Amino acid sequence: MTCSNKKSAPIFFATFFLLCVFFFYSCDSARIFEQNQSIPESGWSSKTILKYDVEITDIAIPANFYINVRNADGYPYSNIYLFIKTTFPNGKMSNDTLECVLADEKGKWLGSGMGDIYDNQIPFKRNVRFPVSGKYTFEIQHGMRTDIVPLIMDIGLRIEKGE
Repeated sequence: MTCSNKKSAPIFFATFFLLCVFFFYSCDSARIFEQNQSIPESGWSSKTILKYDVEITDIAIPANFYINVRNADGYPYSNIYLFIKTTFPNGKMSNDTLECVLADEKGKWLGSGMGDIYDNQIPFKRNVRFPVSGKYTFEIQHGMRTDIVPLIMDIGLRIEKGE
C-alpha cells in the first residue's frame, strides 16, 4: 500500500496543479482577449510585425487595452516604443505610437519579476467602445532606433471589459 501512495502522489500533485492553473485562468471574467507572442532569442527585428486577430461580438461593452511586455534584466534600454496598427472589420485603420516605460529614472525595473525576467502590463487605451462588430486585427512593431532589439522575450495584447 505504501508503494501505490508514492506512485500516486506525483499524479495527484500534477492534477492539482493543472486544476489550479485552469481555475485561475478561467476566473478572469474581465478578459475579452489576451495573447502573448514569443520573440526569438536573437532579438526582435523591426521588420517583424506581431499580429493579433480579435473577434468582437458585443460592441456595447467599453474595453481597456493593455500591451504586455516581458523583458530580461539585461535589456539595454529603460523603455520601448511600439507602433500599433488597428484594422477594423470595415477596413478602416488607425495607427498609434506607445512608449512603454520599463525602468524608473534610477534604472530599477518596473513590473513584476522572477529572477531576471520582468513582466509589465502597459495601459494603452481606456474605456473604448468598438464601433462595429467583427474581426479586428492589431499589428505591433517596435519603433526603436536599432533594427534588432535584444532581450524582449514576449509581447502581448490584452483587452478587458472597461467601466
